[in-house]
Amino acid sequence: MALVPNPVNDGPVFAEVDMGGDSSSPTVRATVVQAATVFYDTPATLDKAERLLAEAASYGSQLVVFPEAFVGGYPRGSNFGVTIGNRTAKGKEEFRKYHAAAIDVPGPEVVRLAAMAGKYKAHLVMGVIERDGYTLYCTVLFFDSQGHYLGKHRKIMPTALERIIWGFGDGSTIPVFETQIGKIGAAICWENRMPLLRTAMYAKGIEIYCAPTADARDLWQASMTHIALEGGCFVLSANQFCRRKDYPAPPDYVFSGTEEDLAPDSVVCAGGSVIISPSGTVLAGPNYEGEALISADLDLGEIARAKFDFDVVGHYSRPEVLSLTVMDQPTSPVTFTSAAAIAEVSKR
Repeated sequence: MALVPNPVNDGPVFAEVDMGGDSSSPTVRATVVQAATVFYDTPATLDKAERLLAEAASYGSQLVVFPEAFVGGYPRGSNFGVTIGNRTAKGKEEFRKYHAAAIDVPGPEVVRLAAMAGKYKAHLVMGVIERDGYTLYCTVLFFDSQGHYLGKHRKIMPTALERIIWGFGDGSTIPVFETQIGKIGAAICWENRMPLLRTAMYAKGIEIYCAPTADARDLWQASMTHIALEGGCFVLSANQFCRRKDYPAPPDYVFSGTEEDLAPDSVVCAGGSVIISPSGTVLAGPNYEGEALISADLDLGEIARAKFDFDVVGHYSRPEVLSLTVMDQPTSPVTFTSAAAIAEVSKR
Protein backbone atom coordinates (compact mmCIF):
# COMPACT_ATOMS: atom_id res chain seq x y z
CA MET A 1 0.00 0.00 0.00
CA ALA A 2 1.50 3.32 -1.04
CA LEU A 3 0.97 6.72 0.45
CA VAL A 4 -1.92 8.63 -1.07
CA PRO A 5 -0.47 10.56 -4.04
CA ASN A 6 -0.25 14.31 -4.34
CA PRO A 7 -3.62 15.93 -5.10
CA VAL A 8 -4.44 16.85 -8.67
CA ASN A 9 -7.18 19.07 -10.00
CA ASP A 10 -9.30 16.25 -11.37
CA GLY A 11 -9.26 13.86 -8.41
CA PRO A 12 -10.54 13.69 -4.83
CA VAL A 13 -7.50 11.93 -3.37
CA PHE A 14 -5.20 13.91 -1.09
CA ALA A 15 -1.57 13.50 -0.08
CA GLU A 16 0.69 14.09 2.81
CA VAL A 17 1.35 17.79 2.93
CA ASP A 18 4.47 19.81 3.59
CA MET A 19 3.14 22.52 5.90
CA GLY A 20 6.21 24.66 5.38
CA GLY A 21 6.83 25.39 9.05
CA ASP A 22 9.77 27.53 10.11
CA SER A 23 12.88 25.97 11.61
CA SER A 24 11.98 27.10 15.16
CA SER A 25 8.87 24.90 15.19
CA PRO A 26 9.26 21.14 15.35
CA THR A 27 7.53 19.15 12.63
CA VAL A 28 6.03 15.70 13.10
CA ARG A 29 5.18 13.40 10.22
CA ALA A 30 1.94 11.60 11.02
CA THR A 31 -0.03 8.90 9.22
CA VAL A 32 -3.61 7.72 9.63
CA VAL A 33 -4.22 4.18 8.43
CA GLN A 34 -7.38 3.46 6.44
CA ALA A 35 -7.69 -0.31 6.21
CA ALA A 36 -9.95 -3.21 7.15
CA THR A 37 -9.64 -5.75 9.94
CA VAL A 38 -9.16 -9.42 9.07
CA PHE A 39 -12.38 -10.27 10.86
CA TYR A 40 -12.33 -13.05 13.49
CA ASP A 41 -8.59 -13.53 12.83
CA THR A 42 -6.59 -11.48 15.31
CA PRO A 43 -3.15 -12.94 14.42
CA ALA A 44 -3.71 -12.09 10.75
CA THR A 45 -4.91 -8.61 11.72
CA LEU A 46 -1.73 -8.04 13.72
CA ASP A 47 0.33 -9.21 10.74
CA LYS A 48 -1.51 -6.70 8.56
CA ALA A 49 -1.01 -3.95 11.14
CA GLU A 50 2.74 -4.61 11.15
CA ARG A 51 2.92 -4.41 7.36
CA LEU A 52 1.08 -1.09 7.39
CA LEU A 53 3.18 0.30 10.24
CA ALA A 54 6.38 -0.74 8.47
CA GLU A 55 5.29 0.96 5.28
CA ALA A 56 4.30 4.16 7.07
CA ALA A 57 7.63 4.18 8.91
CA SER A 58 9.50 3.72 5.63
CA TYR A 59 8.06 7.07 4.55
CA GLY A 60 9.31 8.72 7.75
CA SER A 61 6.14 8.65 9.82
CA GLN A 62 6.75 9.28 13.52
CA LEU A 63 3.11 8.75 14.56
CA VAL A 64 0.75 6.15 13.09
CA VAL A 65 -2.93 6.05 14.03
CA PHE A 66 -5.17 3.06 13.29
CA PRO A 67 -8.99 2.98 13.15
CA GLU A 68 -11.49 2.15 15.86
CA ALA A 69 -11.60 -1.56 16.71
CA PHE A 70 -8.93 -2.46 14.14
CA VAL A 71 -7.74 -5.36 16.30
CA GLY A 72 -10.82 -7.39 17.18
CA GLY A 73 -13.05 -5.83 14.55
CA TYR A 74 -15.99 -3.47 14.28
CA PRO A 75 -19.10 -5.72 13.93
CA ARG A 76 -20.82 -3.57 11.36
CA GLY A 77 -24.29 -4.71 10.36
CA SER A 78 -24.67 -7.28 13.14
CA ASN A 79 -27.38 -7.19 15.78
CA PHE A 80 -26.07 -10.22 17.72
CA GLY A 81 -29.56 -11.71 17.63
CA VAL A 82 -30.94 -9.14 20.06
CA THR A 83 -34.49 -7.90 20.29
CA ILE A 84 -36.00 -6.41 23.42
CA GLY A 85 -36.62 -9.29 25.79
CA ASN A 86 -34.81 -11.91 23.73
CA ARG A 87 -31.35 -13.04 22.59
CA THR A 88 -31.01 -15.83 20.06
CA ALA A 89 -28.69 -18.82 20.29
CA LYS A 90 -27.04 -17.77 17.01
CA GLY A 91 -26.42 -14.28 18.40
CA LYS A 92 -24.86 -15.70 21.56
CA GLU A 93 -22.52 -17.83 19.45
CA GLU A 94 -21.63 -14.74 17.40
CA PHE A 95 -20.69 -12.97 20.63
CA ARG A 96 -18.57 -15.96 21.69
CA LYS A 97 -16.55 -15.68 18.47
CA TYR A 98 -16.26 -11.91 18.83
CA HIS A 99 -15.11 -12.32 22.44
CA ALA A 100 -12.48 -14.84 21.30
CA ALA A 101 -11.09 -12.33 18.77
CA ALA A 102 -10.67 -9.61 21.42
CA ILE A 103 -7.41 -9.10 23.32
CA ASP A 104 -6.39 -8.89 26.96
CA VAL A 105 -4.75 -5.66 28.13
CA PRO A 106 -2.06 -6.38 29.20
CA GLY A 107 -1.52 -9.50 27.15
CA PRO A 108 0.58 -11.06 24.38
CA GLU A 109 -0.96 -8.94 21.63
CA VAL A 110 -0.08 -5.77 23.56
CA VAL A 111 3.49 -7.04 23.90
CA ARG A 112 3.62 -7.58 20.15
CA LEU A 113 2.21 -4.13 19.38
CA ALA A 114 4.79 -2.54 21.69
CA ALA A 115 7.56 -4.45 19.94
CA MET A 116 6.26 -3.26 16.57
CA ALA A 117 6.33 0.38 17.71
CA GLY A 118 9.89 -0.03 18.94
CA LYS A 119 11.03 -1.90 15.85
CA TYR A 120 9.79 0.78 13.47
CA LYS A 121 10.58 3.67 15.86
CA ALA A 122 7.10 5.16 15.58
CA HIS A 123 4.53 6.24 18.12
CA LEU A 124 1.51 3.99 17.67
CA VAL A 125 -2.16 4.61 18.45
CA MET A 126 -4.17 1.42 17.94
CA GLY A 127 -7.91 0.76 18.14
CA VAL A 128 -8.67 -2.60 19.73
CA ILE A 129 -11.45 -4.60 21.30
CA GLU A 130 -10.31 -5.21 24.85
CA ARG A 131 -11.42 -8.28 26.76
CA ASP A 132 -11.71 -7.90 30.53
CA GLY A 133 -13.10 -11.19 31.75
CA TYR A 134 -16.33 -11.57 29.79
CA THR A 135 -16.94 -7.87 29.22
CA LEU A 136 -15.57 -6.19 26.09
CA TYR A 137 -14.49 -2.59 25.72
CA CYS A 138 -13.79 -0.49 22.65
CA THR A 139 -10.32 0.75 23.52
CA VAL A 140 -7.39 2.72 22.13
CA LEU A 141 -3.85 1.70 23.10
CA PHE A 142 -0.86 4.06 23.06
CA PHE A 143 2.79 3.14 22.48
CA ASP A 144 5.89 5.30 22.19
CA SER A 145 8.65 4.96 19.62
CA GLN A 146 10.90 3.09 22.07
CA GLY A 147 8.38 0.27 22.27
CA HIS A 148 6.83 1.18 25.62
CA TYR A 149 3.13 0.68 26.26
CA LEU A 150 1.90 4.01 27.63
CA GLY A 151 -1.70 3.23 28.52
CA LYS A 152 -5.23 3.08 27.18
CA HIS A 153 -8.49 4.91 26.68
CA ARG A 154 -11.74 3.00 26.97
CA LYS A 155 -14.71 4.41 25.06
CA ILE A 156 -16.92 5.95 27.73
CA MET A 157 -20.14 5.91 25.72
CA PRO A 158 -20.78 3.22 23.10
CA THR A 159 -23.36 4.25 20.51
CA ALA A 160 -26.75 2.61 19.99
CA LEU A 161 -26.46 -1.20 19.62
CA GLU A 162 -22.76 -1.04 20.50
CA ARG A 163 -24.03 -0.93 24.09
CA ILE A 164 -25.15 -4.56 23.91
CA ILE A 165 -21.59 -5.80 23.26
CA TRP A 166 -19.27 -3.19 24.82
CA GLY A 167 -18.93 -2.00 28.39
CA PHE A 168 -18.57 1.65 29.40
CA GLY A 169 -15.20 3.17 30.20
CA ASP A 170 -14.81 5.38 33.27
CA GLY A 171 -12.99 8.62 33.97
CA SER A 172 -9.73 6.86 34.84
CA THR A 173 -8.90 6.18 31.19
CA ILE A 174 -9.06 9.61 29.59
CA PRO A 175 -5.31 10.08 29.26
CA VAL A 176 -3.21 12.62 27.44
CA PHE A 177 0.39 11.40 27.18
CA GLU A 178 3.35 13.75 26.98
CA THR A 179 5.66 12.27 24.36
CA GLN A 180 8.71 13.32 22.38
CA ILE A 181 6.43 14.47 19.55
CA GLY A 182 3.77 16.24 21.58
CA LYS A 183 0.86 15.58 23.90
CA ILE A 184 -1.29 12.79 22.47
CA GLY A 185 -4.74 11.50 23.41
CA ALA A 186 -7.80 9.98 21.77
CA ALA A 187 -11.57 9.90 21.75
CA ILE A 188 -13.43 7.22 19.82
CA CYS A 189 -16.14 7.81 17.21
CA TRP A 190 -19.25 9.53 18.56
CA GLU A 191 -17.81 10.25 21.99
CA ASN A 192 -15.98 12.98 20.05
CA ARG A 193 -19.36 14.72 20.00
CA MET A 194 -19.41 14.90 23.84
CA PRO A 195 -18.37 18.48 24.72
CA LEU A 196 -17.43 17.72 28.32
CA LEU A 197 -15.14 14.86 27.32
CA ARG A 198 -13.40 17.10 24.81
CA THR A 199 -13.04 19.81 27.44
CA ALA A 200 -11.36 17.37 29.83
CA MET A 201 -8.85 16.50 27.12
CA TYR A 202 -8.22 20.15 26.30
CA ALA A 203 -7.56 20.79 29.99
CA LYS A 204 -4.86 18.11 29.89
CA GLY A 205 -3.12 20.05 27.12
CA ILE A 206 -3.79 17.76 24.17
CA GLU A 207 -1.88 18.79 21.05
CA ILE A 208 -2.39 15.79 18.74
CA TYR A 209 -5.99 14.67 19.08
CA CYS A 210 -6.59 11.20 17.65
CA ALA A 211 -10.13 10.28 16.63
CA PRO A 212 -10.41 6.65 15.52
CA THR A 213 -13.91 6.15 14.17
CA ALA A 214 -16.40 3.99 12.32
CA ASP A 215 -18.32 6.97 10.89
CA ALA A 216 -17.75 7.50 7.17
CA ARG A 217 -20.48 10.07 6.62
CA ASP A 218 -19.69 13.50 5.21
CA LEU A 219 -20.98 15.07 8.45
CA TRP A 220 -18.06 13.53 10.32
CA GLN A 221 -15.72 15.97 8.62
CA ALA A 222 -17.56 18.91 10.17
CA SER A 223 -17.06 17.46 13.65
CA MET A 224 -13.35 16.93 13.04
CA THR A 225 -12.86 20.49 11.77
CA HIS A 226 -14.78 21.89 14.72
CA ILE A 227 -12.64 19.95 17.24
CA ALA A 228 -9.42 21.18 15.60
CA LEU A 229 -10.61 24.79 15.84
CA GLU A 230 -12.13 24.44 19.29
CA GLY A 231 -9.12 22.68 20.82
CA GLY A 232 -6.39 24.43 18.87
CA CYS A 233 -4.96 21.00 18.14
CA PHE A 234 -4.19 18.69 15.25
CA VAL A 235 -6.96 16.16 14.64
CA LEU A 236 -6.12 12.76 13.14
CA SER A 237 -9.17 10.66 12.31
CA ALA A 238 -8.67 7.08 11.10
CA ASN A 239 -11.50 4.93 9.76
CA GLN A 240 -11.62 1.53 8.13
CA PHE A 241 -12.37 1.08 4.45
CA CYS A 242 -14.34 -2.16 4.18
CA ARG A 243 -16.17 -4.14 1.55
CA ARG A 244 -18.70 -6.88 2.26
CA LYS A 245 -16.04 -9.49 1.43
CA ASP A 246 -13.89 -8.23 4.33
CA TYR A 247 -16.41 -9.87 6.68
CA PRO A 248 -17.28 -13.57 6.88
CA ALA A 249 -19.80 -14.72 4.28
CA PRO A 250 -23.40 -15.51 5.19
CA PRO A 251 -24.83 -17.38 7.00
CA ASP A 252 -21.85 -17.15 9.38
CA TYR A 253 -22.11 -13.36 9.37
CA VAL A 254 -25.16 -11.40 8.23
CA PHE A 255 -25.61 -7.67 7.66
CA SER A 256 -29.02 -7.34 9.25
CA GLY A 257 -31.58 -5.75 6.96
CA THR A 258 -29.19 -5.13 4.05
CA GLU A 259 -27.53 -8.48 3.31
CA GLU A 260 -29.69 -9.18 0.25
CA ASP A 261 -28.60 -5.87 -1.30
CA LEU A 262 -24.86 -6.46 -0.88
CA ALA A 263 -22.41 -7.98 -3.34
CA PRO A 264 -18.94 -9.10 -2.20
CA ASP A 265 -17.42 -5.85 -3.51
CA SER A 266 -20.08 -3.58 -2.00
CA VAL A 267 -18.52 -0.89 0.18
CA VAL A 268 -19.88 -1.11 3.72
CA CYS A 269 -17.58 1.54 5.22
CA ALA A 270 -16.13 4.19 2.92
CA GLY A 271 -13.37 5.55 5.15
CA GLY A 272 -13.08 9.32 5.11
CA SER A 273 -9.86 9.36 7.16
CA VAL A 274 -8.49 12.88 7.51
CA ILE A 275 -5.81 15.07 9.11
CA ILE A 276 -6.75 18.64 10.10
CA SER A 277 -4.61 21.47 11.45
CA PRO A 278 -5.41 23.68 14.48
CA SER A 279 -6.51 26.40 12.06
CA GLY A 280 -9.10 24.07 10.53
CA THR A 281 -7.10 23.45 7.35
CA VAL A 282 -7.47 19.97 5.88
CA LEU A 283 -3.90 18.73 5.49
CA ALA A 284 -4.64 15.27 4.07
CA GLY A 285 -7.83 13.47 3.11
CA PRO A 286 -10.62 12.81 3.44
CA ASN A 287 -10.11 9.68 1.39
CA TYR A 288 -13.10 7.61 0.23
CA GLU A 289 -11.32 5.61 -2.48
CA GLY A 290 -9.97 2.53 -0.69
CA GLU A 291 -7.35 1.34 1.75
CA ALA A 292 -4.62 3.96 2.10
CA LEU A 293 -1.94 5.53 4.24
CA ILE A 294 -2.86 9.20 4.61
CA SER A 295 -0.04 11.40 5.86
CA ALA A 296 0.90 15.00 6.61
CA ASP A 297 3.68 16.94 8.26
CA LEU A 298 2.42 18.66 11.42
CA ASP A 299 4.06 22.00 12.16
CA LEU A 300 3.64 22.15 15.94
CA GLY A 301 4.04 25.92 15.80
CA GLU A 302 0.49 25.99 14.42
CA ILE A 303 -0.78 25.19 17.91
CA ALA A 304 0.51 28.42 19.47
CA ARG A 305 -0.73 30.43 16.52
CA ALA A 306 -4.21 28.94 16.92
CA LYS A 307 -4.25 29.35 20.71
CA PHE A 308 -3.48 33.05 20.29
CA ASP A 309 -6.93 33.33 18.74
CA PHE A 310 -8.81 30.93 21.00
CA ASP A 311 -7.69 28.94 24.04
CA VAL A 312 -10.80 27.14 25.25
CA VAL A 313 -9.45 26.28 28.71
CA GLY A 314 -7.16 29.33 28.95
CA HIS A 315 -7.80 32.94 28.06
CA TYR A 316 -11.18 32.11 26.49
CA SER A 317 -12.53 30.35 29.59
CA ARG A 318 -14.76 31.75 32.34
CA PRO A 319 -14.31 29.34 35.28
CA GLU A 320 -16.24 31.61 37.65
CA VAL A 321 -19.27 31.10 35.39
CA LEU A 322 -18.74 27.67 33.79
CA SER A 323 -16.57 24.87 35.15
CA LEU A 324 -16.17 21.11 34.84
CA THR A 325 -15.39 18.45 37.44
CA VAL A 326 -14.07 15.14 36.11
CA MET A 327 -14.47 11.98 38.21
CA ASP A 328 -11.21 10.38 37.18
CA GLN A 329 -10.85 7.61 39.73
CA PRO A 330 -11.31 3.98 38.63
CA THR A 331 -14.74 2.58 39.42
CA SER A 332 -15.47 -1.02 40.35
CA PRO A 333 -18.69 -2.86 41.19
CA VAL A 334 -16.90 -4.76 43.97
CA THR A 335 -14.42 -3.46 46.55
CA PHE A 336 -12.25 -5.79 48.64
CA THR A 337 -10.49 -4.85 51.85
CA SER A 338 -7.93 -7.64 52.29
CA ALA A 339 -4.44 -7.10 50.89
CA ALA A 340 -4.48 -10.42 49.03
CA ALA A 341 -7.76 -9.66 47.28
CA ILE A 342 -6.65 -6.14 46.37
CA ALA A 343 -3.45 -7.54 44.86
CA GLU A 344 -5.42 -10.08 42.82
CA VAL A 345 -7.80 -7.44 41.45
CA SER A 346 -4.89 -5.12 40.59
CA LYS A 347 -3.47 -7.78 38.26
CA ARG A 348 -6.46 -7.43 35.93
